[in-house]
Amino acid sequence: MGVLNSPDAGLDEKAVIAAAERALSDIARIRQEVAKVIFGQESVIEQTLLAVLSGGHALLVGVPGLAKTRLVATLGTVLGLSASRIQFTPDLMPSDILGSEVMDQDENGKRSFRFVPGPIFTQLLMADEINRASPRTQSALLQAMQEYHVTIAGARNDLPKPFHVLATQNPLEQEGTYPLPEAQLDRFLLQVDVHYPELAAERQILLETTGLNEARADAVLSAERLIEIQALIRQMPVSEKVLDAILSLVRAARPGNGNAATDKHVAWGPGPRAGQAMMLCARARALYDGRLAPSVDDVLALAEPILQHRMALTFGARAEGMSVRDVIAGLVRQAGG
Repeated sequence: MGVLNSPDAGLDEKAVIAAAERALSDIARIRQEVAKVIFGQESVIEQTLLAVLSGGHALLVGVPGLAKTRLVATLGTVLGLSASRIQFTPDLMPSDILGSEVMDQDENGKRSFRFVPGPIFTQLLMADEINRASPRTQSALLQAMQEYHVTIAGARNDLPKPFHVLATQNPLEQEGTYPLPEAQLDRFLLQVDVHYPELAAERQILLETTGLNEARADAVLSAERLIEIQALIRQMPVSEKVLDAILSLVRAARPGNGNAATDKHVAWGPGPRAGQAMMLCARARALYDGRLAPSVDDVLALAEPILQHRMALTFGARAEGMSVRDVIAGLVRQAGG
């Protein structure tokens, strides 16, 4: 089984192993701190952390009241990142996110414009209920999420490093929501579905959050340390077998590539960003589980959160009551079999 070479292939193997062991220790402490505040929801915590460790953004989808906002705030504390929160509403304007120019006048009466940065100039941006704002306002995040800078009045303004958007979204069936543009959905590394908690976790929530002393998480990392871990993940080797599995899965999700079920049910499928997301998140998942290289199982486990927001069904498939998750589950069964 071949291992792909990377620009970092000349790194000392012992140094990489030592760095990975240190990262494993840090990740274990992160999980421990998050567990003080967020009960249950292990897959939600894992997938959200994978997005951040991979250097990307995550979209958390679920009904209100499932601790999505609380999870994002906790991660900001634990990861040692500067954080800000934007509550998306129908009347929110792009300038409320990016910032705006104001006119100043000095003591001599000379006037000039000065840029006042908006809340997007932070390391962890919590975009709360992102789909309650209009598409025009949602699109204000497009450049920032892809290029890590914004252009205001023709001038480039770089964002802090690292920069992550963790957005929460209410189900589209709820009143007062707008669907996110496809271009913005594609910029989210993962879509994390947040479900109702299990009985034991909900019991713990009731006991732990209604008393006088509520648990708080402590900082574990610094922004600089998080950047080091993100760089380490990009240095992890990926085997030819895993690369082939990623390519096969992503391409099978596109109509016109020889998969009969996809051709019948899928209107449009994932682009190359899906494969990039899979490469990064598979490595991050391996490290999260204490391994130094990803496996095909990592690819299959990540298929749904990485592909579901990058695909759309045909009218016929929707009329039959199918969902994107059903299509992805079929692709995973084919790949695993």
